[in-house]
Amino acid sequence: MQPLFARGPSATFRMIVLVAASVALMTTDHRWKSLEFVRSALSNVIYPLQYTIDLPIQLFYWTDEVFSSRQVLLEKNREFEARHLENRVQLQKLGIIEKENERLRGLLSSTSKATERLLISEIINVDVDPFKQLIVLNKGSNSEVYLGQPIIDAKGIMGQIIHVGPLSSTAILITDASHALPVQVDRTGLRANAVGTGKFGQLNLRHLTHNVDIKVGDTLITSGLGGTFPPNYPVAQITKVEHPAGEPFAYVEATPIAQLDQTREVLLVWRNKPEEKPADTKPESEAKPTDTTPPETDTVENEPETNQTGDSNE
Repeated sequence: MQPLFARGPSATFRMIVLVAASVALMTTDHRWKSLEFVRSALSNVIYPLQYTIDLPIQLFYWTDEVFSSRQVLLEKNREFEARHLENRVQLQKLGIIEKENERLRGLLSSTSKATERLLISEIINVDVDPFKQLIVLNKGSNSEVYLGQPIIDAKGIMGQIIHVGPLSSTAILITDASHALPVQVDRTGLRANAVGTGKFGQLNLRHLTHNVDIKVGDTLITSGLGGTFPPNYPVAQITKVEHPAGEPFAYVEATPIAQLDQTREVLLVWRNKPEEKPADTKPESEAKPTDTTPPETDTVENEPETNQTGDSNE
């Protein structure tokens, strides 16, 4: 009968034997590479188990990388689209400013005119009333939107804000029958009013005599009069000029350059007021030699509508 508890080698002895065997195997493998075949065989046996254990972790990392990369690409795409839209708006004015320089108008403030503050907004609703051409934007007073603020797209003027809420605002398009916009002909500098007709593709120029220098193909730009719209933004192109017999005025039609019924994103424009800088930097000691200078400066600050005088002097 065998004893219940067989007494064998001690744990210390077994550890010494195993350590010695391990050292001998590592030395033999290092010197003669004799265990390479054994290692390869064990690796092939263990690999499926390693792959199965590692699969959830690899799947998690792959999923996270895919979604992160997609999100990064979407954000970069939106950023590039916003920059592209702003750059196209700024480029609208380069040709106009160049033509004004050719006419020797001396536009010393042309640099400031090309650097208005811009904010991208999205159209979230369109008025279904056929007699109204209104759109709703997703920017409001929380984004510093104000009444009368002009809106543009990548090609030209679209309209202006007529109602402001905290999170949204309503804008009227330039083709609305109740809207009128001060413009001038880019080629000649002729000033006129572009009145909406209620149709997306049509504006009318009223009260132009038969002898005015205007023809089909001329470009209309904002004149800056009234202080609402900044000057030198494209508005429309002349498509029809008629001289009805017996009528005191010519009949002139124009097609808006902006894509009023197609665009989804618009730009809100804050017009710069360079006239305010001299008032802030002018020393008080210079107010005595000329008594008329301080009142004019105060008028510009308190009543922005007097910018009409500045535009007419140009």
